[in-house]
Amino acid sequence: MKELTPKNMRPPFARYAHGVEIPGDWRIVLSSGQLGIRDDDSIPDDAYDQAKICFSNLEKILGAANMSPADVAHISAYVTDRAHMAAYMQARDEFMADAGRLPSSTLLIVSGFTRPEFKVEVEVLAAAP
Repeated sequence: MKELTPKNMRPPFARYAHGVEIPGDWRIVLSSGQLGIRDDDSIPDDAYDQAKICFSNLEKILGAANMSPADVAHISAYVTDRAHMAAYMQARDEFMADAGRLPSSTLLIVSGFTRPEFKVEVEVLAAAP
């Protein structure tokens, strides 16, 4: 994959690329949105802890396809308040820390999820040869 962050436009606001090129013959994985709920059905109150669970689940999904965070081309995330953005972004940056390249990224503030205690939802698009 190739990061697409043209020098003739404003740089991204955070640690992401404006676009990512995926070779045409690669395998693609698109995850469902992951919520911050543990295996025992408990939900942490903190947005960072919820985001860490989301990314942990995404690693498991990627692993099922023999992929890792290094194969992530795009991250879409949803938070229920601007106050949760920094916590989410910290967890995202930790998830991508060893990838060697930045994904493209979308972050939206939404009015809520299926249960009021959820603060973060994350999905990824990944690709690998």
